[in-house]
Amino acid sequence: MGGEGKLPRKALAALVVIGAMLVAATAASDASAARTQVHWIHGYKSPGTPNSLNLVGFLRFGPSHAPNILILNPGTSAGAAYFAPLARAIVNRTPGWQVWSVERRENLLEDQSVFNRAKRGKATPEQVFDYYLKWVTDHTITHHVQPVPDSDVQFAKQWGMNTEIHDLRKVVRLAKEKGRHVVVGGHSLGGSITTAYATWDFNGKPGVKGLSGLVFIDGASGPDPVSEADAQQSLDELNSGSSPWLAFGGIPAPFAGLFGDGGSSAAKMAPNAPSLAQDWSGLPSYLKPPVPADNEAQFGFAADVNTSPSSLAAFQVHAGHLQSGNCDPCGWIRGNAITPIQRYATMISGWGLQNTDGTAWYHPMRLSIDSGAVADGNANPAQKVLDVDTTHGNDINVPMYAFAAALGNDRVVQATKALARQSHLAKRDVTIVNRAKTYAHNDPNAASPNRNAFLKHLIPFLDGIGR
Repeated sequence: MGGEGKLPRKALAALVVIGAMLVAATAASDASAARTQVHWIHGYKSPGTPNSLNLVGFLRFGPSHAPNILILNPGTSAGAAYFAPLARAIVNRTPGWQVWSVERRENLLEDQSVFNRAKRGKATPEQVFDYYLKWVTDHTITHHVQPVPDSDVQFAKQWGMNTEIHDLRKVVRLAKEKGRHVVVGGHSLGGSITTAYATWDFNGKPGVKGLSGLVFIDGASGPDPVSEADAQQSLDELNSGSSPWLAFGGIPAPFAGLFGDGGSSAAKMAPNAPSLAQDWSGLPSYLKPPVPADNEAQFGFAADVNTSPSSLAAFQVHAGHLQSGNCDPCGWIRGNAITPIQRYATMISGWGLQNTDGTAWYHPMRLSIDSGAVADGNANPAQKVLDVDTTHGNDINVPMYAFAAALGNDRVVQATKALARQSHLAKRDVTIVNRAKTYAHNDPNAASPNRNAFLKHLIPFLDGIGR
């Protein structure tokens, strides 16, 4: 049934209603962060997908009359709220700019109901924990989140780069209305999506045509593609497997997202209370602090580069360390770390925002597979296998800004230089900042605005190309 792109009638009916409500909803003023909400618009009609899921969304920050828009694409297993604190910092420092943060279609599958109540002060930390996580091991909890069965969403195996780029095309076209200048950027996999959009062939014209700039945040697409054989093997394994989703850090969907949301939400609701998850048998041992910790310290321990496992490098920041000495529970000490743990908790939980968070519980494996064929916009055999049409790598004629952190490292630097070189882009139009030795993967977006090297160089870059 799932392979034919169909959902059970009740589930499909619910999604249709939700989708219609979301499309019809209009956002309130961005002057109040709590009133900011996701705008949903009709997206690409992906094969087999119900119309209620053929949507793409975005969070909008800054004055609606601003003539310049920076569109940011989240990375692997990330959602639109991930960029919210950064977006607010950008619009506060750059008059004339808005920031739009993309919410991909897979996030429509999330059940944000109890998180929403918690953000309004209507649910306790214990109620949130029970509903989203504790039920897995405590079968007396009967009212809880219902993970989406893989069999119901087999059509998500088609949610690759082709679907993503055509969804993004809808957002870009909306942003360009009224003659506004548009810059496209992204973090991590969002950097690869940025390259893919800029070099995509839209009826003979590159996606970069009509843009004013590109921004790469510890993510880009290098010039070397996966082989045709490897592309075919990855596609065959996806299509023959049961799940369309990536297991982030080895944690299957939706639980990586639920761990992130649960931990960050507890850190926001009751930062100094004893950790709800530390003694829970369902939490992996490598995420458990060695001393009794409070909720904030529990989240910090899982996220900081010095204590987070290498498998979660894509989740890491420089945030501080556990309190030492005679403490129960022990708290979190920021010290000289560049990222405030409460700021990062806001990013991951989407605190202050309804119906969205900074994670993606269900990340399409096909999107990550397809990124291997982007290859800085150079045609290659893997593109035919994966339906990737990034062939305008020689046509980048706009300024680019790339920031490298620990995970992207020199690959981001080299990919950006190669893209500029093959397009004969003048050196004055390429800004590259390498902080791979001092910035974790998420620090460029999470670091305190007053100490953020990425933001420091982004502002003059935007000022130089804005209207």
